[in-house]
Amino acid sequence: MKITLNNRSEIFKENNLTISEILKIKNYTFKMMVIKINGKLIRKPEYNSATVVEGDNVQILHLISGG
Repeated sequence: MKITLNNRSEIFKENNLTISEILKIKNYTFKMMVIKINGKLIRKPEYNSATVVEGDNVQILHLISGG
């Protein structure tokens, strides 16, 4: 499967993946994230059910706080 992840082309062996699976594969362990699939906001309770398929545009942004 070929998708766009954070404005970069990515290829995965699987035909579809959940957000949780992508986070695990990419080893993203940030506590605070904003995730969008094709511009649609995905909330944390949806990470196990939100499916990414061929051609999707996925944005995974981690939030950093400071002062």
